[in-house]
Amino acid sequence: MLFVTNRFPTQSIRSRNGRKFNFDLKNNAPSNSVFFCVKGKGEDHKEIGSLELLKRVKEAKHRQVLLYVHGFNNLPEHIFRKTKELQKLCDDKKKNEVLVVPLIWPCDNEEGIVKAYWDDKKSADQSGFSFARVLEKFMAWRNSDANDPGVAPCLKRINMLAHSMGSRVPRQTLVNWDKYDLASGVPLIFRNTFLVASDVVNETVHRGQPGELISHASRNVVVYYASDDLALRASKAANLKNKVASRRLGHSGPEDMEETPRNVFQVDCDDINTLYDTPKGHSYFTDAATPGKPGMVFNHIFQCMKSGRVFPDDPLQRSIILK
Repeated sequence: MLFVTNRFPTQSIRSRNGRKFNFDLKNNAPSNSVFFCVKGKGEDHKEIGSLELLKRVKEAKHRQVLLYVHGFNNLPEHIFRKTKELQKLCDDKKKNEVLVVPLIWPCDNEEGIVKAYWDDKKSADQSGFSFARVLEKFMAWRNSDANDPGVAPCLKRINMLAHSMGSRVPRQTLVNWDKYDLASGVPLIFRNTFLVASDVVNETVHRGQPGELISHASRNVVVYYASDDLALRASKAANLKNKVASRRLGHSGPEDMEETPRNVFQVDCDDINTLYDTPKGHSYFTDAATPGKPGMVFNHIFQCMKSGRVFPDDPLQRSIILK
Protein backbone atom coordinates (compact mmCIF):
# COMPACT_ATOMS: atom_id res chain seq x y z
CA MET A 1 0.00 0.00 0.00
CA LEU A 2 1.33 3.42 -1.00
CA PHE A 3 0.72 6.42 1.26
CA VAL A 4 1.66 10.07 1.66
CA THR A 5 1.99 11.74 5.05
CA ASN A 6 3.08 14.88 6.83
CA ARG A 7 3.29 13.16 10.21
CA PHE A 8 6.71 13.21 11.81
CA PRO A 9 8.70 9.95 11.81
CA THR A 10 10.69 8.74 14.80
CA GLN A 11 13.69 8.93 12.48
CA SER A 12 15.23 12.16 11.18
CA ILE A 13 12.98 14.62 9.39
CA ARG A 14 15.45 14.59 6.51
CA SER A 15 14.01 12.52 3.66
CA ARG A 16 16.08 9.64 2.35
CA ASN A 17 14.80 7.09 -0.14
CA GLY A 18 14.92 3.51 1.04
CA ARG A 19 15.12 4.22 4.76
CA LYS A 20 12.83 2.80 7.44
CA PHE A 21 9.90 5.04 8.37
CA ASN A 22 8.05 4.76 11.69
CA PHE A 23 5.32 7.17 12.78
CA ASP A 24 5.98 9.24 15.90
CA LEU A 25 2.53 8.84 17.43
CA LYS A 26 3.32 11.17 20.34
CA ASN A 27 3.87 14.08 17.96
CA ASN A 28 0.69 15.39 16.34
CA ALA A 29 2.26 18.55 14.92
CA PRO A 30 2.02 18.75 11.10
CA SER A 31 5.43 18.63 9.46
CA ASN A 32 6.34 21.05 6.69
CA SER A 33 7.98 18.08 5.00
CA VAL A 34 5.96 15.45 3.15
CA PHE A 35 6.97 11.80 3.07
CA PHE A 36 6.10 9.40 0.24
CA CYS A 37 6.08 5.84 1.54
CA VAL A 38 5.02 2.25 1.11
CA LYS A 39 3.42 0.36 3.98
CA GLY A 40 5.48 -2.38 5.57
CA LYS A 41 4.80 -5.04 8.18
CA GLY A 42 3.58 -3.84 11.54
CA GLU A 43 4.82 -0.32 12.28
CA ASP A 44 7.88 -0.50 10.00
CA HIS A 45 7.31 1.31 6.72
CA LYS A 46 9.64 2.46 3.94
CA GLU A 47 10.20 5.90 2.48
CA ILE A 48 10.48 5.78 -1.33
CA GLY A 49 10.26 9.43 -2.39
CA SER A 50 7.80 11.31 -4.59
CA LEU A 51 9.19 10.24 -7.98
CA GLU A 52 9.12 6.55 -7.10
CA LEU A 53 5.62 6.74 -5.63
CA LEU A 54 4.27 8.59 -8.67
CA LYS A 55 6.04 6.10 -10.92
CA ARG A 56 4.36 3.21 -9.11
CA VAL A 57 0.97 4.91 -9.39
CA LYS A 58 1.49 5.39 -13.11
CA GLU A 59 2.62 1.80 -13.65
CA ALA A 60 -0.23 0.29 -11.63
CA LYS A 61 -2.85 -1.55 -13.68
CA HIS A 62 -5.64 0.52 -12.15
CA ARG A 63 -7.41 3.04 -14.39
CA GLN A 64 -8.12 5.53 -11.59
CA VAL A 65 -6.76 6.72 -8.25
CA LEU A 66 -8.79 7.51 -5.14
CA LEU A 67 -6.99 9.73 -2.62
CA TYR A 68 -8.47 9.00 0.83
CA VAL A 69 -8.30 11.76 3.47
CA HIS A 70 -9.34 10.45 6.88
CA GLY A 71 -11.22 12.23 9.66
CA PHE A 72 -10.20 13.36 13.13
CA ASN A 73 -8.80 11.19 15.93
CA ASN A 74 -7.57 8.52 13.49
CA LEU A 75 -4.15 6.96 13.98
CA PRO A 76 -2.22 5.31 11.11
CA GLU A 77 -3.32 1.77 12.00
CA HIS A 78 -6.99 2.83 11.74
CA ILE A 79 -6.35 4.62 8.44
CA PHE A 80 -4.57 1.62 6.92
CA ARG A 81 -7.44 -0.63 7.98
CA LYS A 82 -10.05 1.66 6.38
CA THR A 83 -7.93 2.00 3.22
CA LYS A 84 -7.67 -1.79 2.94
CA GLU A 85 -11.45 -2.01 3.33
CA LEU A 86 -12.00 0.60 0.61
CA GLN A 87 -9.54 -1.14 -1.71
CA LYS A 88 -11.27 -4.50 -1.29
CA LEU A 89 -14.68 -2.98 -2.01
CA CYS A 90 -13.29 -1.34 -5.16
CA ASP A 91 -11.62 -4.56 -6.30
CA ASP A 92 -14.81 -6.54 -5.70
CA LYS A 93 -16.72 -4.08 -7.86
CA LYS A 94 -14.20 -4.11 -10.70
CA LYS A 95 -10.65 -5.40 -10.55
CA ASN A 96 -7.91 -2.91 -11.49
CA GLU A 97 -10.35 -0.01 -11.70
CA VAL A 98 -9.43 2.08 -8.62
CA LEU A 99 -6.21 2.30 -6.58
CA VAL A 100 -6.75 3.77 -3.08
CA VAL A 101 -3.92 5.92 -1.68
CA PRO A 102 -4.35 7.46 1.79
CA LEU A 103 -3.12 10.95 2.69
CA ILE A 104 -2.27 10.75 6.39
CA TRP A 105 -2.34 13.98 8.39
CA PRO A 106 -1.50 14.16 12.11
CA CYS A 107 -4.33 13.48 14.55
CA ASP A 108 -4.14 13.72 18.33
CA ASN A 109 -3.44 10.66 20.45
CA GLU A 110 -5.06 12.04 23.60
CA GLU A 111 -8.19 10.83 25.34
CA GLY A 112 -9.83 14.21 25.95
CA ILE A 113 -12.26 14.44 23.05
CA VAL A 114 -12.81 18.22 23.04
CA LYS A 115 -9.11 19.07 23.36
CA ALA A 116 -8.27 16.45 20.72
CA TYR A 117 -10.97 17.92 18.47
CA TRP A 118 -9.43 21.38 18.52
CA ASP A 119 -5.86 20.09 18.19
CA ASP A 120 -6.90 18.03 15.16
CA LYS A 121 -8.75 20.99 13.67
CA LYS A 122 -5.56 23.04 13.77
CA SER A 123 -3.50 20.16 12.36
CA ALA A 124 -5.94 19.68 9.47
CA ASP A 125 -5.75 23.36 8.52
CA GLN A 126 -1.96 23.53 8.87
CA SER A 127 -1.59 20.37 6.79
CA GLY A 128 -2.82 22.38 3.82
CA PHE A 129 0.65 23.88 3.46
CA SER A 130 2.24 20.42 3.29
CA PHE A 131 -0.21 18.85 0.85
CA ALA A 132 -0.08 21.90 -1.43
CA ARG A 133 3.54 20.80 -1.99
CA VAL A 134 2.23 17.36 -3.00
CA LEU A 135 0.06 18.95 -5.70
CA GLU A 136 3.02 21.03 -6.89
CA LYS A 137 5.18 17.90 -7.13
CA PHE A 138 2.42 16.06 -9.00
CA MET A 139 1.92 18.87 -11.52
CA ALA A 140 5.67 19.23 -12.08
CA TRP A 141 5.98 15.46 -12.62
CA ARG A 142 2.99 15.33 -14.97
CA ASN A 143 4.21 18.32 -16.99
CA SER A 144 7.73 16.92 -17.27
CA ASP A 145 6.28 13.70 -18.71
CA ALA A 146 4.25 15.67 -21.22
CA ASN A 147 7.36 17.51 -22.40
CA ASP A 148 9.40 14.35 -22.85
CA PRO A 149 8.48 12.61 -26.14
CA GLY A 150 10.04 9.40 -24.89
CA VAL A 151 7.76 9.16 -21.84
CA ALA A 152 4.01 8.67 -22.07
CA PRO A 153 2.03 10.95 -19.74
CA CYS A 154 0.05 9.53 -16.84
CA LEU A 155 -3.58 9.37 -17.99
CA LYS A 156 -5.13 7.99 -14.79
CA ARG A 157 -8.15 9.85 -13.47
CA ILE A 158 -7.76 11.15 -9.93
CA ASN A 159 -10.56 11.28 -7.35
CA MET A 160 -10.58 12.36 -3.71
CA LEU A 161 -12.66 11.15 -0.77
CA ALA A 162 -12.48 13.33 2.35
CA HIS A 163 -14.25 12.17 5.51
CA SER A 164 -15.38 14.30 8.45
CA MET A 165 -12.72 16.80 9.56
CA GLY A 166 -10.55 15.55 6.72
CA SER A 167 -12.59 17.87 4.46
CA ARG A 168 -10.61 20.75 5.94
CA VAL A 169 -7.42 19.32 4.39
CA PRO A 170 -8.30 19.62 0.66
CA ARG A 171 -10.05 22.93 1.30
CA GLN A 172 -7.00 24.50 2.95
CA THR A 173 -4.61 22.76 0.54
CA LEU A 174 -6.29 24.41 -2.45
CA VAL A 175 -6.46 27.81 -0.68
CA ASN A 176 -2.72 27.68 0.03
CA TRP A 177 -1.81 26.31 -3.39
CA ASP A 178 -3.83 29.04 -5.10
CA LYS A 179 -2.40 31.80 -2.89
CA TYR A 180 1.29 30.91 -2.95
CA ASP A 181 2.00 28.88 -6.09
CA LEU A 182 -0.52 29.57 -8.84
CA ALA A 183 -0.99 32.57 -11.09
CA SER A 184 -4.59 32.29 -12.28
CA GLY A 185 -6.63 29.88 -10.18
CA VAL A 186 -6.47 26.15 -9.47
CA PRO A 187 -6.41 23.67 -12.38
CA LEU A 188 -9.01 20.95 -12.93
CA ILE A 189 -7.17 18.05 -11.31
CA PHE A 190 -9.87 15.78 -9.78
CA ARG A 191 -12.57 13.90 -11.62
CA ASN A 192 -14.69 13.60 -8.47
CA THR A 193 -14.31 14.97 -4.95
CA PHE A 194 -16.48 13.21 -2.36
CA LEU A 195 -17.13 15.08 0.90
CA VAL A 196 -18.60 12.57 3.36
CA ALA A 197 -19.98 13.62 6.77
CA SER A 198 -17.92 16.79 6.44
CA ASP A 199 -17.09 18.59 9.66
CA VAL A 200 -16.95 22.08 8.12
CA VAL A 201 -19.50 24.90 8.08
CA ASN A 202 -22.30 24.26 5.64
CA GLU A 203 -21.64 27.45 3.67
CA THR A 204 -18.08 26.43 2.86
CA VAL A 205 -18.84 25.27 -0.72
CA HIS A 206 -20.82 28.41 -1.56
CA ARG A 207 -19.49 30.87 -4.13
CA GLY A 208 -17.02 33.25 -2.52
CA GLN A 209 -16.23 30.83 0.35
CA PRO A 210 -12.89 28.95 0.75
CA GLY A 211 -14.40 25.61 -0.31
CA GLU A 212 -15.43 27.01 -3.69
CA LEU A 213 -11.93 26.13 -4.93
CA ILE A 214 -12.82 22.45 -4.48
CA SER A 215 -15.42 22.85 -7.23
CA HIS A 216 -12.87 24.65 -9.42
CA ALA A 217 -10.42 21.76 -9.05
CA SER A 218 -13.04 19.01 -9.60
CA ARG A 219 -15.39 17.94 -12.35
CA ASN A 220 -17.92 16.91 -9.69
CA VAL A 221 -18.19 17.66 -5.96
CA VAL A 222 -20.55 15.31 -4.12
CA VAL A 223 -21.65 16.12 -0.55
CA TYR A 224 -23.01 13.22 1.54
CA TYR A 225 -24.86 14.23 4.71
CA ALA A 226 -27.16 12.94 7.46
CA SER A 227 -29.01 15.00 10.05
CA ASP A 228 -28.73 12.32 12.75
CA ASP A 229 -24.93 11.98 12.56
CA LEU A 230 -24.07 11.80 16.28
CA ALA A 231 -20.38 12.55 15.76
CA LEU A 232 -21.26 15.83 14.08
CA ARG A 233 -23.65 16.64 16.92
CA ALA A 234 -20.68 16.35 19.26
CA SER A 235 -18.73 18.53 16.84
CA LYS A 236 -21.46 21.16 16.97
CA ALA A 237 -21.37 21.08 20.79
CA ALA A 238 -17.60 21.51 20.74
CA ASN A 239 -17.90 24.44 18.35
CA LEU A 240 -20.64 26.09 20.41
CA LYS A 241 -18.51 25.76 23.53
CA ASN A 242 -15.82 27.68 21.66
CA LYS A 243 -18.35 30.27 20.41
CA VAL A 244 -18.54 29.02 16.82
CA ALA A 245 -22.19 28.66 15.78
CA SER A 246 -22.86 27.11 12.39
CA ARG A 247 -24.42 23.94 11.09
CA ARG A 248 -22.02 21.39 9.65
CA LEU A 249 -21.93 20.47 5.96
CA GLY A 250 -22.21 16.78 6.86
CA HIS A 251 -25.39 17.45 8.84
CA SER A 252 -27.46 19.50 6.43
CA GLY A 253 -25.68 19.57 3.09
CA PRO A 254 -24.93 23.00 1.61
CA GLU A 255 -26.82 25.83 3.31
CA ASP A 256 -28.27 26.97 -0.05
CA MET A 257 -27.75 24.92 -3.21
CA GLU A 258 -28.51 27.99 -5.32
CA GLU A 259 -25.38 29.59 -3.85
CA THR A 260 -23.11 26.70 -4.89
CA PRO A 261 -21.42 26.19 -8.27
CA ARG A 262 -23.38 23.97 -10.67
CA ASN A 263 -20.99 21.04 -10.27
CA VAL A 264 -21.82 20.62 -6.57
CA PHE A 265 -24.31 17.83 -5.76
CA GLN A 266 -25.86 16.63 -2.50
CA VAL A 267 -26.87 13.15 -1.31
CA ASP A 268 -29.12 12.76 1.75
CA CYS A 269 -28.02 9.64 3.68
CA ASP A 270 -30.35 10.13 6.66
CA ASP A 271 -32.26 6.88 6.09
CA ILE A 272 -29.21 4.61 6.03
CA ASN A 273 -26.31 6.14 7.96
CA THR A 274 -27.16 4.68 11.38
CA LEU A 275 -27.88 1.27 9.81
CA TYR A 276 -24.36 1.23 8.38
CA ASP A 277 -22.61 2.74 11.41
CA THR A 278 -24.49 2.03 14.63
CA PRO A 279 -25.04 4.09 16.73
CA LYS A 280 -23.02 7.15 15.56
CA GLY A 281 -24.05 7.17 11.91
CA HIS A 282 -20.80 8.89 10.93
CA SER A 283 -18.62 6.40 9.01
CA TYR A 284 -21.22 5.18 6.57
CA PHE A 285 -19.31 5.34 3.28
CA THR A 286 -18.05 1.75 3.02
CA ASP A 287 -19.88 -1.31 4.34
CA ALA A 288 -23.61 -1.83 4.53
CA ALA A 289 -25.23 -3.48 7.54
CA THR A 290 -23.43 -6.67 6.51
CA PRO A 291 -19.63 -6.31 6.94
CA GLY A 292 -17.73 -6.63 3.68
CA LYS A 293 -20.76 -5.85 1.55
CA PRO A 294 -20.82 -2.46 -0.20
CA GLY A 295 -23.39 0.01 1.08
CA MET A 296 -25.48 2.38 -1.01
CA VAL A 297 -23.09 5.28 -0.38
CA PHE A 298 -20.08 3.30 -1.58
CA ASN A 299 -22.05 2.07 -4.59
CA HIS A 300 -22.88 5.66 -5.50
CA ILE A 301 -19.25 6.76 -5.04
CA PHE A 302 -18.01 3.93 -7.25
CA GLN A 303 -20.63 4.67 -9.93
CA CYS A 304 -19.47 8.31 -9.97
CA MET A 305 -15.84 7.24 -10.42
CA LYS A 306 -16.68 4.75 -13.14
CA SER A 307 -18.98 7.02 -15.18
CA GLY A 308 -17.78 10.49 -14.27
CA ARG A 309 -21.41 11.51 -13.71
CA VAL A 310 -23.22 11.90 -10.40
CA PHE A 311 -26.74 11.34 -11.72
CA PRO A 312 -26.28 9.84 -15.21
CA ASP A 313 -30.02 9.43 -15.87
CA ASP A 314 -30.72 13.14 -15.38
CA PRO A 315 -27.88 15.61 -16.01
CA LEU A 316 -29.93 18.45 -14.47
CA GLN A 317 -30.49 16.63 -11.15
CA ARG A 318 -28.41 17.89 -8.21
CA SER A 319 -29.93 16.13 -5.18
CA ILE A 320 -31.03 12.65 -4.17
CA ILE A 321 -32.17 10.75 -1.08
CA LEU A 322 -30.61 7.32 -0.59
CA LYS A 323 -33.09 4.75 0.79
